[in-house]
Order: sequence, then C-alpha cells, then structure tokens
Amino acid sequence: MPQPPNLQKMLAEAQAMLAQQQEAQEALKLEKVDASTGGGSVKIVMTGDLRVESLEIDPDAVDPEDVEMLQDLIIAAVNEAIRKAEELQQSKLGGAEQGAGFDPMSALESLGLGGMGGMGGGGGGGGGLPGGMPGGAPNRAARRAQKRK
Repeated sequence: MPQPPNLQKMLAEAQAMLAQQQEAQEALKLEKVDASTGGGSVKIVMTGDLRVESLEIDPDAVDPEDVEMLQDLIIAAVNEAIRKAEELQQSKLGGAEQGAGFDPMSALESLGLGGMGGMGGGGGGGGGLPGGMPGGAPNRAARRAQKRK
C-alpha cells in the first residue's frame, strides 16, 4: 500500500536531515581545536570529534619533585580542549539538529523506521576522553594536604 504524500515528504526530509547531520559529524573529524595551560607548557590539539591528536609538554614543566603540577596541567589542558571541541560541535551540529523543531529520528520512529539502515543513534562513539574524573579530582593543594596527613 503506497504511503500518503505527507508521510513520503516527512520521510524524505528526515533522511535528508540525517544525511546532513552525518556529513557535519564527518567534517568535525577534520576540524581541530587547541588548548594550553601553564603559559603554554602543556599544549593539546584535539579534533572536533573529541580525539586527542597531539600533546606537547615543555621539558621545563617536568619537575620530578612536583609530578602533581604536571598532572594538573595536563588535566586542565585536556578539559579545555574538550570544552572547545564541544563548542565546535554545537556550532556545527546545533543548526543541523534544530531545523524548525523537526526531529528526523522521531519522524523515522513514528513511521516505524527508527532502526533503518544502521542510521540509529550514532552518538559520540566510545573512544573519547572523559570530561573529568568521577566526583572531581582533587586539586594539587588538596592532594598535598592529604599527603601530609
């Protein structure tokens, strides 16, 4: 039985928007953000899909007596790079996802086609870095205070 024209149009719009979103996600893999901490002593370059591409550590930042400081600098640089990459994602994908209140996945699911062709959920596929440690990592001063106990 043929589908009514409005359902065909809705399906075509949903498929077009999904294709557009997938193209934007692929383009994010090519875009890069960078972040640095400690006056440039730790530098991170990350792709728009949250993959760390490079990490540079100035040799002057490596103090065997204060490893915690280097750890803090790395964590801060990674978190800043993630924040910038997420902003980039929002700027690139935000417009594609907000097409006049039309949600292509909802439209496909309402037509019973939600899992069609492996187009479901995509999301942020597993190998990214966590945005932080559970419960928040204590800062260097807190760690030193714990060591003194």
